[in-house]
Amino acid sequence: MVDPMVPWCIALMVTLSLAAVYRGVRGPRTEDRLVAVNLICTDTVLIVILLAYLRRSFMFLDVALVYALCSFLATVAVLKGLRRGRLS
Repeated sequence: MVDPMVPWCIALMVTLSLAAVYRGVRGPRTEDRLVAVNLICTDTVLIVILLAYLRRSFMFLDVALVYALCSFLATVAVLKGLRRGRLS
């Protein structure tokens, strides 16, 4: 039997992602936008993990792991670019 709190948690993560989209669009600084994008990526990973639990298909955990790794590498690359002024 599926835990009845999982759909509520997914709805909460979607709501938090929408709030982060608002902050990403309205953020006055680049750092605010970067934190918002990072939060959206983290929420996406959590949603994929909850969907894996909900569907009892743990193949989605691999997808979540790869997505989290790509998100981390993109964040590091953008921070490096902001610090140096270029990405190379």
